[in-house]
Amino acid sequence: MADLDALLDDIGALVRCESPSADFDAVAASADVVADLGERLLGAAPERIVIDGRTHLRWRFGRPRVLILGHHDTVWPRGTLERIPFEVRDGVVRGPGCFDMKTGVAMAFHAVAALPDRDGVSLLVTGDEELGSPSSRGLIEEEARGCEAALVLEAAGDGGAVKVARKGVSLYRVRVLGRAAHAGLEPEKGVNASIEAAHLLLTVAGLGDAEAGTTVTPTLLTAGTTTNTVPAEAGFSVDVRVRTLGEQDRVDAAMRALAPTLPGARVVVEGGPNRPPLEHRSSAGLFALAERVAADAGLPPLEGIAVGGASDGNLTAGIGVPTLDGLGAVGGGAHAEDEHVIAARIPERTDLLEGILRALLSGPASDPVEATAATASGGGER
Repeated sequence: MADLDALLDDIGALVRCESPSADFDAVAASADVVADLGERLLGAAPERIVIDGRTHLRWRFGRPRVLILGHHDTVWPRGTLERIPFEVRDGVVRGPGCFDMKTGVAMAFHAVAALPDRDGVSLLVTGDEELGSPSSRGLIEEEARGCEAALVLEAAGDGGAVKVARKGVSLYRVRVLGRAAHAGLEPEKGVNASIEAAHLLLTVAGLGDAEAGTTVTPTLLTAGTTTNTVPAEAGFSVDVRVRTLGEQDRVDAAMRALAPTLPGARVVVEGGPNRPPLEHRSSAGLFALAERVAADAGLPPLEGIAVGGASDGNLTAGIGVPTLDGLGAVGGGAHAEDEHVIAARIPERTDLLEGILRALLSGPASDPVEATAATASGGGER
């Protein structure tokens, strides 16, 4: 079994280097720590890739067949360590980013280091996932293209569940353009953008479909300039989560078709699909493989769950690469003050990852794809 003490030492080194996504210098410093750790364990220096000021690291061993994905940026601002220091107490690991997802990064290095032959492995650790991967998306898709599988080291679901499906995400900003007028002297000469926005808000909220698992949520709302002026402009953001590409397309078409109710008002819709869904059919073959690996190794049985949040696994699944997510740490509190990892589960999860890698790299190239296709055509959940 993987060495827990060694893993905890490496997790501590990663967590103690704060890396808020929007701080380029902090992410670059974190990349140095990640690179040193990877070089020590893997015996090879990474390729350092800086895109739009954001630092990503890639290790390639031969022609990539399996992509391992992680990220070293976090949501926590510098100085959080003073309030929430890295510690391991009563079997629980704490510290900013320990669960999401620096433990997963350390696990990936240890699992790859344990392989007798690393040929076919690509390990990509990005620095902007928490922002939606604005600079690394193309890099991720390029690296995944042609691979037989993508394994994502995001944290596990409750109790260690593997994430077999993630909702896709679309993000919009609806701008409403009206006409200003004095609210007391001649309001009738204005076109009230706030009232138009209210009509649109109700229309947009009605685009959700609970049965299909589609949520369409108006969020940030802005309007007007002063209390005695008919608002000439208003706007609101919209967060869309979908289980299928069909639903993502349906909502997108409806958003593009939004039209004003008030004479003289104009509507501008910006944004669109951000990440495609990771559907069950994309993960089915890999999940079945992971179940076999866990059973053969005497590890706890695996549970597969679908979640609403997105990850870089959405991107690899979106280009047709079989993808299994949530292979990282077991714990909880992502993005919250009680973020934590259960220390005793770290070695078994590392062993699970190593076992999956061994199986993928030793088996026929088509195994994961064929298993996924067979499950989908056999009426598996989608």
